[in-house]
Amino acid sequence: MTSRTDAISRIAEYADSGAFIDELTRLVAHETESQDESRRPELALYLAEEMEPLLRSMGFECRRLENPEDPGVPFLFAERIENPALETILVYGHGDVIRAQRDQWREGLSPFKLVIEGDRAYGRGTADNKGQHLINFAALKAVIETRGNLGFNCKVIVEMGEECGSPGLGALFAANKELFSADVLIASDGPRLHPERPTLFMGSRGAVNFDLNVTYREGAHHSGNWGGLLKEPATVLAHAIASIVDRRGQIKVPEWRPDSLTPSVRKALEDCPVGGFDGPSIDTGWGEESLTPSERVFGWNSFAVLAQKSGVPEAPVNAISGWANAHCQLRYVVGTDPDDILPALRRHLDAQGFEDVKIIPAERGFFRATRLDPEHEWVKRVAASVTATTDKKPAILPNLAGSLPNDCFSEVLGLPTVWVPHSYAGCSQHAPNEHLLLSTSHEALEIMTGLFWDIGEANTAG
Repeated sequence: MTSRTDAISRIAEYADSGAFIDELTRLVAHETESQDESRRPELALYLAEEMEPLLRSMGFECRRLENPEDPGVPFLFAERIENPALETILVYGHGDVIRAQRDQWREGLSPFKLVIEGDRAYGRGTADNKGQHLINFAALKAVIETRGNLGFNCKVIVEMGEECGSPGLGALFAANKELFSADVLIASDGPRLHPERPTLFMGSRGAVNFDLNVTYREGAHHSGNWGGLLKEPATVLAHAIASIVDRRGQIKVPEWRPDSLTPSVRKALEDCPVGGFDGPSIDTGWGEESLTPSERVFGWNSFAVLAQKSGVPEAPVNAISGWANAHCQLRYVVGTDPDDILPALRRHLDAQGFEDVKIIPAERGFFRATRLDPEHEWVKRVAASVTATTDKKPAILPNLAGSLPNDCFSEVLGLPTVWVPHSYAGCSQHAPNEHLLLSTSHEALEIMTGLFWDIGEANTAG
């Protein structure tokens, strides 16, 4: 009679034999940059050459679904229905990657060639998200091969446009709610709190990007002749930004200060200290003064100027520019009205005397904030399974600090959502030299195999 231990031994052998690296090498080789329209053919090839054969080999029925908003960004739906009376788990992954930044990777590395150096597997998509959904699919396969079945029903959605805002995902779900009906979403993306500590999160912060622009006149004018006579747009813009946050980054727009940092959320975050691994040191004197670093990044909103320009920085001249522009972002948590973020900013700037500052919304949409109660039954089930596999207490975050299309699952489909990330914050996600830690991957393979085994075991016991 097979056991949970047998399944975990099987997945450990898969990792130790090099099979995981071999499969990840093939996935990384697909240049699936969804933000580059010239790479759109690769998106469909990734599904046809990699995902469909893998899922069909596990007894899943697969079909391609048309994107209702962007036909060039395909979806793959797969399902394995063992018994309609059993629980149904929805699993998600995205096969597209952020822009490769080919000329910025260090010597010896290339974005679409997997390179192993010590504990690190380098390549675009290793952490976001090819390595993560490969881990989950391999775990499902290990359970099927060990027990002969999953013990639950499983549906899979692989999208190829997450890095350009998941166009069509919400509309696809809204039009096909029965097709995607399930008891829970269990998926993997984003980082662990610490590389060695298993982590769960149940939602994500939302994000709104926009430009702040001040334009007074065409062209530039000699600073000697016109200095003191013409409004200087960069200075006006700097003061406008200073009205949004103070000198330590504390938000001053009243509607941007959430009311959702409840005692239960704060209690959960007490056990989730941030920092302490490879990466920049935390600036403890930055952000909301009354909050802990964990509360600032997981329970609060943050404003950032991502890019700023006036004049010609690469070749400055003695002239007053006619314009200044800043590309900005608000990361926000549940408790912030997403539809009032930019209107509230408009009211604030006007009240501060900055009517000259234009607010220009970003063309690309971003994901909305979501959060599931850390005490939810599915959170407890997943956490118990992770502890049983690793003998570690997982970090339980109310939401990810970054953004994901979780609202499509939680709001459109109405599902509880539990994410089990397999990367870490120092992985260079969205940057050159992206990598996955092999030690974390090995543990993640065992975690997900144990979790899928336990879900099936509970169905059998019931």
